[in-house]
Order: sequence, then C-alpha cells, then structure tokens
Amino acid sequence: MSKILHFCQGGRDSGRNAYLGVSEKLKQITINMKKSLFLFVLAAMTMVSCQESMKQLSDRVFEVAEYQFAEMDKTLTETTVPKSTRFGVLVPSESKSWTSGFYPGSLWYTYLYTGNEEIKALAEKNTEKLYIETQVVRNHDIGFMVNCSYGNAFRITGDEKYREPFINAAHLLTTRFNPTVGLTLSWNQSKKRPHWHYPVIIDNMMNLELLTQAHKLCGVDSLLTVAHTHAKTTMKNHFRPDFTTWHVVDYEPETGEVRMKVTHQGYSDDSAWARGQAWAVYGYTMMYRETDEAEYLSQAENIARMLLDRLPEDGIPYWDFDSPDAPDSQRDASAGAIMASSFIELAGFTQDSALSKNLMKMAEKQIRTLASPEYLAEKGRNGHFLLKHSVGSYPSNTEVNVPLTYADYYFLEALLRINGKL
Repeated sequence: MSKILHFCQGGRDSGRNAYLGVSEKLKQITINMKKSLFLFVLAAMTMVSCQESMKQLSDRVFEVAEYQFAEMDKTLTETTVPKSTRFGVLVPSESKSWTSGFYPGSLWYTYLYTGNEEIKALAEKNTEKLYIETQVVRNHDIGFMVNCSYGNAFRITGDEKYREPFINAAHLLTTRFNPTVGLTLSWNQSKKRPHWHYPVIIDNMMNLELLTQAHKLCGVDSLLTVAHTHAKTTMKNHFRPDFTTWHVVDYEPETGEVRMKVTHQGYSDDSAWARGQAWAVYGYTMMYRETDEAEYLSQAENIARMLLDRLPEDGIPYWDFDSPDAPDSQRDASAGAIMASSFIELAGFTQDSALSKNLMKMAEKQIRTLASPEYLAEKGRNGHFLLKHSVGSYPSNTEVNVPLTYADYYFLEALLRINGKL
C-alpha cells in the first residue's frame, strides 16, 4: 500500500511539475509576445515621429531652392532664363518661350517663403526680362509667361509698376479669341501642323488666370467673358465620359465645328496624357476660385476622382496613364507637381469631405515623393534645377527624363499651399 501511495504521490508531483513547466512556458511566450507587440508599436511610433513634418520638409526644399536658383542665375545672360537641360548642360530660353515665366515665378515663390532679399532681387531682375512679352502677343501662352512672373510680382509685393504690364498682357490675349469658336487660339498655323485649322489645347485653361486676375484689377468685363466662354466650351468638347481629356481639339474657325480630337503629346489620341490631365484639374479648380461658379467645381472634382483612381502608389504619374510600359514607364514629376498644387486647393473648396481627405492625402504623398532623393536634386547638381525626372514630349523624344522649369514652379507652389501661404 505504501508503494502504491508513493507511486500516486509521485505521479501527482510529476503531473504538477509538468503542468508548472507548461504554464511557465506559456507565461514566457505571452511575455515575449507582449514585448514583440510593444517593440512593433514603438517602432511604428518612432517611424511616425521621425518623419519630417511638412514644415521641416518645406524648409529643407526651399533651402535647396535658394542655393540652386542663385547659382542658376550666374549661368544666365541679360535676356535668357532656364528651361531644361540636355546631356546635363543647361538649355536656356529667351522670353518668347512659353516656359519663360516659371523661373522668375519660382524666385518669387522662394522669396515669399524665405523672405530672402537677395532672392527678391533676382526675381525682380528676371521678371523684367519678360517685359516685351507684356507688349506683344506671340502665342496663347502669354498667360503662363506673364501671370507667373508679373502676376506673382504684383500679388506678392503690391508694387504698382507690375500692374499695367500685367493688364496689358491680358488684353493682348483676348485678341486670340474667336467668338464663333468660343475659344482662344492655341498654336499658330505652321508647316509642322498644316492639317489643323484652329487648334485648342487643354493647356490653354491655365492662361485664363491672366484674364480673371486682370479683370479684378481693371474691371473690364470682356476679359471675364472670354475666360468663361473658353472654359465652358472646353468643358463641352475636350472631355471624354470618364473625365479624361484629349490634348488637342481642332475647330473650323468660320463655323466653330469640331474637326478632330487628338492627343499630340500622349501615347495615342485616346490615351490620358498625364500633364494634360494635370492642366485640366488645375484649370477648373482655378476657374472656381476665380469665379465661384459651381459647374467649374464639379468639373474639377470629377477630374480629380478619376486621377485618384489611376495614380500609382507613390503619387507620381507615368508620362501617360495608358502607356503600355507601365509600371516601368517613365514618370513625369512635372505632372505630379501640378496635380499636388491643384489637389491642395481643391481640397479646400469641395464639400465632399471624403474627397477632400483623399486629395490632401494624395497631395502630401506626392510632395513627400518629390522631396525624396529620387526626385529632389542635391545642391549644385541637376543643372541647378530642383526636380529630376520630368517629361516634355515623349513621342517626339524631347525633354525626356530631364529637369523642367515648370516642374520646379508648381512643386514650390504646392509647398506654399500646404503651408497656408497661398
């Protein structure tokens, strides 16, 4: 009996020891799991806390801008402004180039953020290079050229010397307006495009801000009438049912009849060329800001929803959304910068709270991507431009994977907007 009792007691002790052993192991596993969870949460919090604030990011970018643009100015003549690079060498332009206003505009934006008086002096000097463009009209892009330079100069400084040249340029733009067509003419007739009679490009929406801003300064109603008529005719004829836009719509100037719809700088006539979509969402957001007309807001919202559905994960679009080479297709930083700027502004206008939230989320993603080493140049590099990897015209192999002056301009504008300075 004692042996039996001893055996039973030993069994109980053995079972208890086994139970205690398992219990200790479970307890240790639980402790380890809690430690792992704690470390994971801590790591996540550290990542968030280590991420630059938008203010820190903006300070960093504008510091680079101050250096790059000051050095850039040393490479220019009394009549030239920067446009791009070719094989790493600066490609300058004269004031007649459609891109001529972006460098002085970028200088004004840099001055607005930093208060750097040396940058202001450079902005004044380079703005004056464009004075001739306020006195003659060479093309529809007088809006880009003068609004970005003289327009920003007047808005930022209030100096009256910029007022009259700005207003005069707006009146010159209206001379390209055909009331039968209801649009301002884009490209002039040339041997390169003999088959087009009255081409109007989606980019032309951007030039309307010259008209609306000048109307506010001088009160001449015809300026606003031209802007409204152009915007509404474009809305009618340029867009597909999914709110993507053709690049070019050609008209019969005597009747206003649509002759053809093409995408000159995109993958195909029916594709969604990225910068064209960027001009569209920016243009209608701007027209709503300038006029408070609900149909422009609705158009901008619909274009934005389309873009949010189609943009890549990092927010920087392929040069054409329908490029067959995606996701390995060339990205276009300029289109990403334009979109980011317009998304921030549109987010503040729309009454759709979900859309507003998604627009700001995407804009911040685009800004952070553009401010990363992948896109933002180091000081002294990239021909003294800010951003790398933009595309001018992929089909003609012109300005592909290079810096472009307008990419810098709209990137800085996006930063000013997200910091509440515009």
